[in-house]
Amino acid sequence: MKTAGLVCGVLASAGFFMTIAQSRGSNAAPQAIPGYTFGTPQVAKSPLTVEDFEALKRTALFTDEDVRALRMSKAILADQTDAILDVWYGFVGSTPELLYFFGNKESGKPEGEYLARVRARFAQWILDTADANYDQAWLDYQHEIALRHHRAKKNVTDNAQSVPIVNYRYIPALTIPLTTTLKPFLAKKGASPEEVEKMHTAWVKSVLLQSILWGEPYVRDGEF
Repeated sequence: MKTAGLVCGVLASAGFFMTIAQSRGSNAAPQAIPGYTFGTPQVAKSPLTVEDFEALKRTALFTDEDVRALRMSKAILADQTDAILDVWYGFVGSTPELLYFFGNKESGKPEGEYLARVRARFAQWILDTADANYDQAWLDYQHEIALRHHRAKKNVTDNAQSVPIVNYRYIPALTIPLTTTLKPFLAKKGASPEEVEKMHTAWVKSVLLQSILWGEPYVRDGEF
């Protein structure tokens, strides 16, 4: 992919691409991923219920067909997570507004270890999204992810010395670059054009829904 090559080149010239690349190993068992606490007692209960999320899904026209499409995508994407993350991290590395959130709060330089640990969880996030299993444990972990973007818990999981918060406006905006660059990967394993479109549409809806959930800590009590 031409875009991937360009942004990876930007990262290499920035001097930290090799550090990020060393974090590969997305096929590791989830429990071996640093900071991945899905389904553990370390995760606080979400203020939302499964019923609340069902209402949100209906509002976004997210249907059982989307669930089937996401689950179809898992087998296609499972062995491509490193390549997908090369593209996504390339985009972050070439976008100063996004790279800022991984920078040291004093020097502004990218924190390589922080980027690497997040990358490992990001790979698992692809698989969790494709699982499309919306039980309470999944909803609780979305709340945990939300807190890790907010000043409530940012940097805590990885003991990072980065800036204290990801400004929320950038989170839903990432729906577009993430899902747009994912589409070519969905088409790599022989799925029909119609199947690719269904999987891509489901991913757009899912990422948007998750980004909405991640906004909860940023909203005043009773207003989310």
